[in-house]
Amino acid sequence: MIRRPPRSTHCISSAASDVYKRQVVDQSLMESKYAREKDFLLSLDVDHKDIIPEITRIDPDHQAIYFKIQGVDFWEESHGKTYEDVLPNWQEQMLHILEKHKKLGIYKYSLHPSSYWVVDRELKNINYFFAYHNTEPNITVKDHLSHISTERQSELMPQMERLGIEVDKTYPFDKLQILCLESFRNVYPDSFIDKAISIYK
Repeated sequence: MIRRPPRSTHCISSAASDVYKRQVVDQSLMESKYAREKDFLLSLDVDHKDIIPEITRIDPDHQAIYFKIQGVDFWEESHGKTYEDVLPNWQEQMLHILEKHKKLGIYKYSLHPSSYWVVDRELKNINYFFAYHNTEPNITVKDHLSHISTERQSELMPQMERLGIEVDKTYPFDKLQILCLESFRNVYPDSFIDKAISIYK
């Protein structure tokens, strides 16, 4: 069930609803994703509040996290507009978030614009359910396809072939981050993707 919280808050269960509803049917996997989301957000909420929205409440009974957010996400806000219309310096702000992730050893593979909100002219991001720390074991693409929508998979597979990445082999997080960014060339400008990839080389 997707709950619709008051306008001043947003619930993570609705933020990732497209993936969760269509593809995640295993309850243990849902619980794992929620725990990963919560743990990353709480760790960032200590010293890195500039890149995430303000957390207003955590509801473990419903596996929900609420934020102080108004309006719709960056993706919805840009419908019928350019990203620059919504936030003129969005590229610099998103690159700052990626650079901070890299410095902290965080690899976040949920990079769609729907993972971001504009709060007081600052870009904030959520959806850490598909993020890993560099102290964790390397992962395979195969074991994480449930995190990725069917549409995103169609963009991912040609890039995997081009980069020589096999679905059932483990790779360094940096290489998978580059793969993820390459698969978003139809969503973000090439110039932005090139700058983002340079962070991980």
